[in-house]
Amino acid sequence: MTGGEAVLADLLARSHRMSVKEIPSLVDEAGRRLGLSSALVYVADLQQIRLVVLPHSTASAGEEFLDIDGSLGGLAYRTQHVQNVRDGSTAWVPLIDGVDRVGVMRVTAPLMDPGLLESCQALAGLVTLLVMSKSTYSDLLIARQRSRSMTTQAELLWAFMPPRTIGTRHVTSSAFLEPAYDIGGDGFDHNLSDGMLHLALLDAMGHDLASGGASAAALAAYRATRRDGGTLPDIAATIDETLSQWISGRFMTAVIARLDISSGWLTWINCGHPAPLLIRDGHVLPRVLERTPQPPLGLGIDTVGTPTEHRARLQPGDRFLLYSDGVTEARAPDGSLVGEQRLADTVIRSMAAGNNAAETLRRLVQNLLRPEQHQLRDDATILLAEWHPT
Repeated sequence: MTGGEAVLADLLARSHRMSVKEIPSLVDEAGRRLGLSSALVYVADLQQIRLVVLPHSTASAGEEFLDIDGSLGGLAYRTQHVQNVRDGSTAWVPLIDGVDRVGVMRVTAPLMDPGLLESCQALAGLVTLLVMSKSTYSDLLIARQRSRSMTTQAELLWAFMPPRTIGTRHVTSSAFLEPAYDIGGDGFDHNLSDGMLHLALLDAMGHDLASGGASAAALAAYRATRRDGGTLPDIAATIDETLSQWISGRFMTAVIARLDISSGWLTWINCGHPAPLLIRDGHVLPRVLERTPQPPLGLGIDTVGTPTEHRARLQPGDRFLLYSDGVTEARAPDGSLVGEQRLADTVIRSMAAGNNAAETLRRLVQNLLRPEQHQLRDDATILLAEWHPT
């Protein structure tokens, strides 16, 4: 075992009984044993506006926050590539969980040679695992990622949300919700299993705790039925029955879909929701995924019949966009709406600039769905999936 491997093995062994509060100092200690002068860990805030340092004695007041759109650390986060300072003594290493962006690690040394930088990337991978594993039961990490208080219904819904970005070499799915601290009835899910990408986007009526409860119950019904081998019509029927029985009077629109990763066949059910958009070769293909929608869920499937499945064959490189009507109905100061065309144009421009799905959505939210640009009249949820088979 090399010296670097021994350092990482020791950090891993000590991590099992480590508290979240100890992570920054132990990471810095491991970095010094590798030959670094310092190592600071930053995590992205909930809205991906800034990077926030995990508390450590070596962090100065000016290093507590970094603007994701205006710093070298932010560039490492956005691109998921190491960024080096010109003097050769500092580097910013991205923290990546699978394909999901977590934050960055700033490392300094008298000289950042290639071998030391390779050790830093291995350290960053281990740090990411530590942060993600501890975040499931520590409020300290969660609190650092928040800039203000969260409503009860938003807290309920975020507890049910999966990671915002998932993927493999063949497919990627990324989602974004706004207003992050005050979402009421929107929710999403994506999952990879058995060669399938499973997707759901839900929009419950209202913007209160009951709306959040309806979406949480629907996500639970969706997952339980999916994991039991249920079909898309089975899932829709279970959600409808759950809402009708336990949250009477609340209905929701939804798109429930699955993508066969090997063949590219996309199958979906649309229950009163805006139609998905298909983006191919930098253009939206009008109405390709538009079908007559089923009635919303919660009204009683027995009264409207079994939901109809729709199918379409994707081509390699295709992206499809699911969104709630809160996105297209966001209103600018001049009174204009975002609309479907502006939404699609913003996504296409970002992808043309070389941004991946997660960065495309982050930029879309920054440009369209912040209060200073547009006034949200409802929850705004977007899910962008890309099929890129090797």
